[in-house]
Parts: sequence; structure tokens; C-alpha cells
Amino acid sequence: MALIGKIRKNSWLLIVLIGVGLLSFIVMDMTSGQQSVFGGGQTTMAKVEGEKIDWYKFSNTEKVLYQGVTGDPYARRQQLYDFFVEKVLVDQEADDLGLQVSKEELMDLQFGASPSPIIRQRFSDPQAPGQINRQQLTQIKQIIENGQIRQSIEEGQLSPNFVPFWSHQEKEIIKERLQSKMNALVSKAMYMPSWMVEMEYQAQNERVDFAYVKIPFDELDNTEVTLTDADYRAFMEEKEAQYRTEEETRQLEYVVFNVQATAEDSAQWRKQIADLVPDFRTAVNDSNFVDRNYGTISANYLAASDVSPIIADTVFSLPSGSVYGPYIDGNQYKAVKVVDNQMIADSADTRHILISATTPASFQIAASRVDSLIGVLESGAASFDSLALQFSEDPGSSSNGGLYENVTPNQFVPEFNKVLFVTGEIGEYYKVRTQFGVHLVEVLKRSASKTPRAQLAYIQQSIIPTEDTQNELYDEVLQIVGKNRTIDALRQVVSERADLSLTTSPAIKQNDFTIGTLGGGQATRDMIRWAFGASEGEVSPEVFGYQDQAEYYTNKYVVAALKDINKAGMPSVDAVKDQIQQQVINRKKGEMIAGKISSKDLSQIASQYSTQVDTASNVSFTTSFVPELGAEPKVIGAAFEMAQDEVSEPIVGTSGVYVVKMVRKPVAAQPTNIPQLRPNFQRTERNKVNGRLLIQAMKKNADVTDNRFRFY
Repeated sequence: MALIGKIRKNSWLLIVLIGVGLLSFIVMDMTSGQQSVFGGGQTTMAKVEGEKIDWYKFSNTEKVLYQGVTGDPYARRQQLYDFFVEKVLVDQEADDLGLQVSKEELMDLQFGASPSPIIRQRFSDPQAPGQINRQQLTQIKQIIENGQIRQSIEEGQLSPNFVPFWSHQEKEIIKERLQSKMNALVSKAMYMPSWMVEMEYQAQNERVDFAYVKIPFDELDNTEVTLTDADYRAFMEEKEAQYRTEEETRQLEYVVFNVQATAEDSAQWRKQIADLVPDFRTAVNDSNFVDRNYGTISANYLAASDVSPIIADTVFSLPSGSVYGPYIDGNQYKAVKVVDNQMIADSADTRHILISATTPASFQIAASRVDSLIGVLESGAASFDSLALQFSEDPGSSSNGGLYENVTPNQFVPEFNKVLFVTGEIGEYYKVRTQFGVHLVEVLKRSASKTPRAQLAYIQQSIIPTEDTQNELYDEVLQIVGKNRTIDALRQVVSERADLSLTTSPAIKQNDFTIGTLGGGQATRDMIRWAFGASEGEVSPEVFGYQDQAEYYTNKYVVAALKDINKAGMPSVDAVKDQIQQQVINRKKGEMIAGKISSKDLSQIASQYSTQVDTASNVSFTTSFVPELGAEPKVIGAAFEMAQDEVSEPIVGTSGVYVVKMVRKPVAAQPTNIPQLRPNFQRTERNKVNGRLLIQAMKKNADVTDNRFRFY
């Protein structure tokens, strides 16, 4: 009671404390979350020309489009982000230009005779490459027009996500259509004046021959070259467009610790296979057994040439039911069981009628129709040829009475193949279900020549590091990280171990999702996000684990340190020195070699450097690669500035120093048919617009604030 009395007397203090506590929660939420009580746009993932791209809308769209899809999620998000950004720009530009897509045009782009490229891609017919699945599109159109979407979703005809998916797809179609209209406006407005046509004509048609001597850069050893920061800066300034960046970048140094299986791991996996062999040998249903134990069974009967040479001689000497193993094949322990072996004909003739089916209901209908066809054939009421022509949906054989001659084993799908070469009797009719539908099959004849073949079942286990091995290495790496918190300390550790090396990453942007040889994935993205919150020289406290994409175990641990922070603009020399060092050395070597060349006699220069005089023939100004010479644009450019018999000064090229002599330079003919040439040259330039040139220019000039790094 005394305590309650004190609280009552000092109630003002209690109110203040509660207020402070609430304020603390509000401030914490404002600064750490993605929501803001002041409406500060904490769900705004990006802003394009003043228009916001909301994170929740982006995330929901991703779920609709890519639910259940495997692969790199960051690559998919990049594509989706590009769509959102481009859609804003296209919509705004189209509005300014008065361009639109009407409802009638949108319907035509979805279901008409010439649909959108998006529809062509998503609704292509797998059985007829390059063709659209009109049946599927017509069915969807009817469902939409009849207002049966909900019913069709409930009956399983449409995906539960059909409505949001189709809604987004319409946005894609409209964007693509507006973009193509803008491309047409720009490309149709492009005009090439006569002087430009003449210049392009001469660039393509003027041909010269020149002799040259090449002195490779390795004429000098790297140790003979001394570089200064001025040399690096001069190189970077010459290639400013290549190195200047529009946003801040960072560079990492990282060391990779590869997780490898030990001898103990290998023994454990061998024992696991060995322990399964007795049950494998006595299994009644081999297919079920391998399914339970992550094995495989061959759908077809295999010849010795189809089997690994490690076991081929052995398995074809074993009776059915025998098991061989464990044995090592590549990076796996395996055991193989001979399910069955047969002497199988090398070829056969057959004919069939295919009734296509894709759904359970359609397979049931197809099976019933095949039963009816068999009845007609057995009654003699019709010939196989006439029925195949009338009913078969196999475009490859229906007009030929369903006939296939000289079929080899495993040429057809397994179910058809088994009837044709193993179980079927010649002259009998068989109903065979495959992925394409239901077939009526007749075996006509088999060749006299036969080859031993076997159906094989396997159980296998990859020789990978066990969880204990992965954990042991992780603990070791964690200790290294704990003791070495600076990049200099990490470099010292690596220098003391022959099994480790440091790798310098390329320049990384805040929203990147790949790093050099590490590739992509969650670990890479986490590393980039850490880098943009770290201080220069800092080592990440987190050890980044990478998963083997086939075996799903941690195959490497990576320790990263932040090497450089490069502001937007030209990077510092130190930031790119490692990447450009050899190129700068070659440039310096070129200058040194060029300074030693005083003669204008190509034979004398060739003798001086123990090389030879070569000739480049029939070279045009637009030639990008010349046999023997290679890709040397500076050499070709210099050659076309030269007169007949003129010898150039030394040219520092891509792979060496060149001295060139013009051998043949005929007077360039002037074009007399400029009006006929102009359309062809204009078409080349216009096609660049119809690609990605226009939209990329729009994006480059747009005001875009990219905040993706806050969300993923």
C-alpha cells in the first residue's frame, strides 16, 4: 500500500517515464524500420522522374510472376526493377506525345492474329516451335469474356494467381507496344545526308593493302619498366569513359576457404552405399527402392556404349537381379543393379496413331478413342492407313499411314520403345500412354541383328564434406576473423599460408548482386550490403557461406575486407591499379620500344627485333579483325591516313608496337547511286533504335533515385 501511495503522489513522474518510453519506441521505429509516422516514404523503393515505385507493389508482383521459380532471385529482381523504371519513363513520354494503346488494340495484342511478342513467348506451342498455342489462348479468352475466371480457378483450369498475373502481363504488353511506337517515331525521323552516305560508302568499300612489322610487348621484360602514378592517371584519362562512374563504388579484398571432403567423409559415404546393397539386391520393386534412396533407373535398355566404361564390362556379364558396388564413378560412390537384360534388335519398323492429350480428362478420352480404333481394325471395317490419315495427331507420320521405318532402340519415348523392341508381338495392336498422349501401336518387323542391352538401376552418394567437416572449417575461419579485424592483419594471415590467396573484387555498386568469380546469391548480396556500411580497411565480422548448387552443402566460406571507397567520378589510382597494371606496363613498353625505332625500312626493323614483315590485304576502314594482325583499330585507323608508299611512325597498338607501310591505296570511287544507298545505310542506324538504344538513353537522362539496397 505504501508503494501505491508513493506512486500516486508522484504520478507526474510516471506519466513522464511512460511518455519517454513511447517516444523511444517511435524514434526506434522511425530509424530502423521501413515505416514512418511522418510519411517519409520508407516504402519507396525508387523514384523515377518524381514518380514513386513502392516496395510492397514490387514485392507482390515478384511473388505473382516468380512463385516456385528457381534460379538467382536477384537477377529476376533486376529484370523486374528495369521494367518498373522503364514503364514510368515510357508512360510519361507516351503521355507527352499523345500515344496510347486502346482497349481494342490491347485485345488484339493478346488474342489477335498478330499478338504481342510477350504473348508469343509465353504461349508458344511446345509441339510446334515458333507457333502460338492458339487453343490455350482461345480458351482463356472465352473464360474472360464469359466471366468464368473464379469458376475456372476453382476447377483448376487456371492458376490461383491468374488475375494478378494477367493484369501485370497487360501492363507489359502496353509498355512494349508504346515503346515500339516511340522507337518507330524516332527511327522514321532519322535521315542520313548525302555527305554521310558518301562517307559510309567509302568506309565500307575503300580497300587497301599494307605491310607491317610487329614488335610484341614481351620484347621487354616487366622488370625493365618503372611506373609512376602519373602513368596510371594518363592511362585512365585516355579511357575516361571506361573508368568514370555515376555513383559511389567500393572494392573488396576477400579470401576463399574451400570446404573439401576428408578421407573420413569418403569412408562414411562408401559405408552408406554398402549398407544399402543387400536390400537393393532383394528389392522387389526397383523403381520404388531407388526413389526412396535418391537413386535412378534407366527408362530404356542400354547398350555397353551407353554405360560408364568403369562398369560396362562387368554389368553385361552379370545375370538379372545382380548388384555390383560400391564403386567410385567421378565424385560419387555408386552401386548398380541389373534389372533386366535382353538381346534387342538393332532396328524395327512400326506404325502408330497418336491421340494427343495433356490433362487427366483428355487422357481418358484419348484412351477410349484408341480402344474404339483397335475395335475397328480388328473387325476389318477400316485399314490402318486410312485411320491414321483421319485420326492421328502426329504430323510426322499421319500422312504416311503412321509408318516409321528403321527405328533404332531408344529413338522414341521409353513407353513406345519398350513395346516396339521388348514386349510387343509383331502384328498385334497395343495401347501405349506417353507424354504426348495415347498411341495405337503396331510392331511390323524387327531386324535379325541384335545387341545385348540392359536396364540398370543405380543408387549413389556424392563424396561431399559432411556437416561436421563444414562446421569444423567454419569454426576455424571464425577464429581467424575474430583475431584479424583489419585488412592488413588479414593480408598477413594469407601471406603465411600457401593454401590461401586474396582476390580483389571489381568496383561494386550499392545495388549490385554479383562479385567477380564468387557470382551471385544471398551470400554475395549480404557481402555487398555489409561493404556499404563498413569503414575502409575493416574486415567483416560475418563469414559468408556459399552453397553448392547441385549438392546443397556449403562448399566455401569467404572472409571479406573493405579495400577502397570510391566516390562518384574518376576513381583513385590505388583503386584500379591492380586491374590496369599490365595494360599500363604494356603502354609504357610500347613507348620505350617506339623510342628505339629510328629506321623507316621495315626489313631492317624486322631484323633488329628478330621478327618478320607481314602483309594485310583487302582491308576496309570498318574491318574489326584482320587475320594475323588481329584486332588493332589504331593500326587500321593510321593506315587509312597514309599515302601510297608512306611509312608510319611507330604505333603502340593492343598487343605490340607496329610500323606500317602503305602498299596499295587505290583512289576511292565516288558513289553514283546515293538515293539507292541511303535506305540501306539508314536501316542499319534505325535498327539500333529498335533495339535498346532509345530506352537506355531515356534511362541515362532520367532523374532516378534507387533505394533498393534498403529492402534487399
